[in-house]
Amino acid sequence: MLSKNKIKFINSIKKKKYREIYHCFFVEGEKMVDELLHSEIEITEIFATPAWLEQNKQVDRIKKQIDINETTEGELKKISALSTPNKVLAIAKQPSYTYTLNTIESELSLFLDNINDPGNLGTILRIADWFGIKHIFCSQESVDLYNPKVVQSTMGAIFRVKVHYVNAKEFLTEANKLKDYKIYGTFLEGGNIYNEQLSKWGLVIMGSESHGIADEIKPYVHKKLFIPNYPPDRKTSESLNISVATSIICSEFRRRM
Repeated sequence: MLSKNKIKFINSIKKKKYREIYHCFFVEGEKMVDELLHSEIEITEIFATPAWLEQNKQVDRIKKQIDINETTEGELKKISALSTPNKVLAIAKQPSYTYTLNTIESELSLFLDNINDPGNLGTILRIADWFGIKHIFCSQESVDLYNPKVVQSTMGAIFRVKVHYVNAKEFLTEANKLKDYKIYGTFLEGGNIYNEQLSKWGLVIMGSESHGIADEIKPYVHKKLFIPNYPPDRKTSESLNISVATSIICSEFRRRM
């Protein structure tokens, strides 16, 4: 049986303030917890129904020193962030990722400028995972990676793609020092991505849907890219969803490899 203090603690980390205090986050659902179990991320506790525990007797062999708690569906409902709670919820420690410019200079990476929607960030992680992008850099104003909605929408990509929150100007200033390293940005006045010459590696800046790329970081962009609508003279939507645009951009870069 879950104590009131345990329920209070789990519910508290639905808020960024307490996730930062305790340096942890939670993961829900059979698929997500299975992905977590097979990752390098440290798990501290699991709360699961008897049915899940019966089907996952190997958990102790996969990860050691996990506090495993048998719970009822009613108890899971009290701690879940989902409208329909699943059979299992796990608490994990937030991993500490590092990077060097040498790490990324021969890779394709993404920079997300002020991305506020949790679903968009989660979907972009899935896209990065699909296209083999190992590092995503986020401006400090972007939505928290461990927001429960972000975690859930990554569908496990959060355990493979490394996300770094950085000071935009400081990071881009350093990235600009790399020899032959291209920084791309998406703009409505950019060049048609299907006609532009693209490098195999570099950094692609994706701006928010409402404001685009911030004025203060526009000078760091070497080449502006645009995803054309079809046909070009037809009236269409004002812009693409940021995760859809990211998918198209990543696909075109990988197609050229």
